[in-house]
Amino acid sequence: MTDTTQANGQLAGTVLFYNQPEPLSVDLHGALGVNAVEKPYAFVAASHIVPLTVTEFAPGALSYPVVFLGDNKQPCAVMGLRQGENLYIDMAGDFRPEAYIPAYVRRYPFVFANDDTQNRMILCVDRAAPFLVEGGEVPLFENGQPSAYVNQAMEFCNNFEQERARTDSFVKLLTDLDLFETREANFTPRNPDGTAGAPQKLAEYFAVSEEKLKALPADKLVELRDNGALGQIYAHLVSLLGWDRLIALAFQRAAQMPTAANA
Repeated sequence: MTDTTQANGQLAGTVLFYNQPEPLSVDLHGALGVNAVEKPYAFVAASHIVPLTVTEFAPGALSYPVVFLGDNKQPCAVMGLRQGENLYIDMAGDFRPEAYIPAYVRRYPFVFANDDTQNRMILCVDRAAPFLVEGGEVPLFENGQPSAYVNQAMEFCNNFEQERARTDSFVKLLTDLDLFETREANFTPRNPDGTAGAPQKLAEYFAVSEEKLKALPADKLVELRDNGALGQIYAHLVSLLGWDRLIALAFQRAAQMPTAANA
């Protein structure tokens, strides 16, 4: 998706997690600041997938299946088995302490958008972020200039955009080499008598085909090794073992529901 600025300061298009993104300006946001919050990532609880950049495959693989989704084969961390439920955010809004937190989440409430009229990127902020308030503890502007907090956010978003471009190149490389295949994640429940029940499809996604990878010419494999892509491919493939972890977390969540309801 390409975001564009509008004359009223709003953005066209939608971005996951951002309800009211606005181009950051001293006129609109000069009095705003952020307050410390006890559960800064609680907003992720309503999403079961989160985009990843290619350099996050290895740390992300320790926590989640890393899959490719949609026509553009966007790399994503799978954090739940159904829409609206994130199994890595508990009932109290806390992120599981051992889980990797994607950069897409950590950049919030800031995001870059394309200004097509001036061919540049502009820093935006989600005005609807609950911790963004007038007179907040950490100001967005000081003496009419972006604060150190905003400058750090801009640097982080700049780095994120660079990684996003690198991810697009990685996906294009895999597409050009015809390495993708469609896969399904399935779960076979047990009947009360212990026999296997009917398999249930949990998800359908794109993944790198190990057979296609093995069939590549030796010089292509060397190229993938030397440019770092092969390591990211293997991290992705190893991550797919994480579907069993998600299923276990779903059972754990289901077992906690009656307790939560009676609390």
